[in-house]
Amino acid sequence: MAIGTKAMPFSFVAHFLGIIGAIMVLIWCISFRGGLAWEATNKNLIFNIHPVLMLIGLVIIGGEAIMSYKCLPLKKPEKKLIHLVLHAIALILGIIGIYTAFKFHNESNIANLYSLHSWLGIGVIVLYGIQWIYGFLIFFYPGGTTTIRSESLPWHVLFGIFMYILAVGTATLGYLEKLTFLQNSGLAKYGAEAFLVNFTAIVTILFGVFVFLTILSQPPQEDEYSYSAI
Repeated sequence: MAIGTKAMPFSFVAHFLGIIGAIMVLIWCISFRGGLAWEATNKNLIFNIHPVLMLIGLVIIGGEAIMSYKCLPLKKPEKKLIHLVLHAIALILGIIGIYTAFKFHNESNIANLYSLHSWLGIGVIVLYGIQWIYGFLIFFYPGGTTTIRSESLPWHVLFGIFMYILAVGTATLGYLEKLTFLQNSGLAKYGAEAFLVNFTAIVTILFGVFVFLTILSQPPQEDEYSYSAI
């Protein structure tokens, strides 16, 4: 399936939504939740690192890595390197983000891995790591044979799309879980913070939608290095 529209307009909307989403999650965690800290008496400040890194890392930078193959009018080596590096940054930030959630739970005497959000989150980061390592070995260094690369590419793309959709869904589930905890602790259900969290989740979903539209649309110039239409 492919869309006749050029990828660039969709990618511009995605870039804009990514910036808005990053700003919104920072406002939430800094202005409403008290800030970010690696070590603090108030353990909630440690947790606040988690949504910031997961959204900016796995979802936004990960989405930019996916779109780089469709919206950048570059040759194969440049696009491959940008794709690889952005995914590596997203993976590292995601690992740190998950670590901060465990750190918060352990220092607050809260059980780990009891929710669907946490199960999916671990699944996403493990799959992301496997996908990156496989891509590095087959498409970058040492590199597979031409046959292996050509046969692996469609599955690499398809698995990457599946994993990214799962990441966006897991992030959305995380907003719901955290907001539910806060509302059960007395946060106003129709207050400014509740609306901010819900709208951040909506922006996250819309960003994912426009990433998907970008990769289904036409690149700036058709060449042998672009993803094939699905």
